[in-house]
Amino acid sequence: IELKKDAYPKKVLNRLFMQTQLQDTFHVNMLALVDGLQPRVLNLKTTLEHYVAHRQEMVKKRTEFDLARAKDRAHILEGLKIALDNLDAVIKTIRASYDKDEAKANLIKKFKLTDVQATAILEMRLQQLANLERKKIEDELKEKLELIKELEAILRSPKRISGIIQKETKEIKEKYGDERRTQIVAGGVKEFSAEDLIPNEPTVVLITADGYIKRLPPDTFRTQSRGGKGVAGVTTKEDDLVEHLFSTTTHADLLFFTSRGRVFQLKAYDVPQASRTAKGQALVNFLQLAPNEKVTTVLSGEQVEEQKFLMMATRQGVIKKCAIEEFASVRRSGLIAIKLHDDDVLEWVKPTASNDDIVMVTADGQSIRFKEKEVREMGRAAAGVRGMRLKGKDRIVGMDVVEAESAKKSAFDLMIIMDNGYGKRTTLENYKTQGRGGSGIKTAHITDKTGKIVMAMVINRKEERDLLVISDKGQVIRLPVASVPTIGRDTQGVRIMRFKEEKDGIASVTLV
Repeated sequence: IELKKDAYPKKVLNRLFMQTQLQDTFHVNMLALVDGLQPRVLNLKTTLEHYVAHRQEMVKKRTEFDLARAKDRAHILEGLKIALDNLDAVIKTIRASYDKDEAKANLIKKFKLTDVQATAILEMRLQQLANLERKKIEDELKEKLELIKELEAILRSPKRISGIIQKETKEIKEKYGDERRTQIVAGGVKEFSAEDLIPNEPTVVLITADGYIKRLPPDTFRTQSRGGKGVAGVTTKEDDLVEHLFSTTTHADLLFFTSRGRVFQLKAYDVPQASRTAKGQALVNFLQLAPNEKVTTVLSGEQVEEQKFLMMATRQGVIKKCAIEEFASVRRSGLIAIKLHDDDVLEWVKPTASNDDIVMVTADGQSIRFKEKEVREMGRAAAGVRGMRLKGKDRIVGMDVVEAESAKKSAFDLMIIMDNGYGKRTTLENYKTQGRGGSGIKTAHITDKTGKIVMAMVINRKEERDLLVISDKGQVIRLPVASVPTIGRDTQGVRIMRFKEEKDGIASVTLV
């Protein structure tokens, strides 16, 4: 079914469920004639018991039929063997007889044969008198006697009959079994929980600039050394770029914050899993996005558990703190998360515990660190306050949160990734806290070789984690965080990714 660009697919699907046979209800009346005598209502167990009894009877009758045929053939072969063992006497008896009937009677009388055996002897061809043909008859007789013994053993053993039924059922399953094309749901779709059938496991989600999304297993990207070229991570349309790449679990609730300051909610397993090189599906199939509205930040349920607030930051340096309870129930049409000025965009949303430190970094290499307490709590419709003052056309490229108590243990670095594939770590102790709204201090030496900063995040150097880096052209590399060197603030960093194509650049980075 083709939909308009601004149509909401889930609404269409729900109407199809309600008004067409895409979803239907079937009432099963288990009324059956038992033993052909009287109708009875059977439950599933009783139905299966009667079916098994029927199969046992069929196997028994089939075995009895095969046994009767084997005995008949063995009986004839025994007569032929008698004739071959007494060949000269049999020929003499036949030649001395007046006609066929007399020959049959003489054979029966002289060799104690049955009518069937005598008839078979008279119909025997001369070529069967050869030694090789004699051996064939003897071998066939031996085979039939063994078959008779086997069939009689089956008829004496109900256990063997059950074994035959199991074997034949498995053979039918292997030959004709395939995946169910429809879904059977007990009690109706409203009572059906998709999570009951979906394992809760780690997963990686990718989102492109043109609004395509897909889900991948985390082991799709193997760990490589720093400076490698990586692998193809996503196939995109021409001029489409990968913007978001993050790790979560399949059962997690995902909060999608958009460029217009709105928020939507979706289960991770609702995003279809795809291959590494698949394009994915359009986000408008899952979220009611307006034209030119893009997802800028995604938070999973694990990230906001046991936290109190969400800290939001815009491209123009505005920051806002909002209670997590404000987003406990997000309707399908979305909620307002922050009021934005016309030329501003919501870019980052991070959970906080009320006493953390906030770090902001700009594209031109400036950074600021200030106390969360300097930002008062606001409602969803509020516009926020100045977090960092920008110079010229500079813009914010990263905002992160540092737990205050953990920061005292000197275990954190500020990770900087630049557009041309360069990166570095700088100890967070080099960034002293200052007042909110300032211009900050220098955090990197920006040159044409490095390109401007595209991403900044705070990392715990004691945690053994990997960086998953993806380029504008879909190239991906996974490398240990420890492989990126720790150096001073006013430095260029080192190359962490080499591009396979010209005019490529860093699009997204996530920790896994």
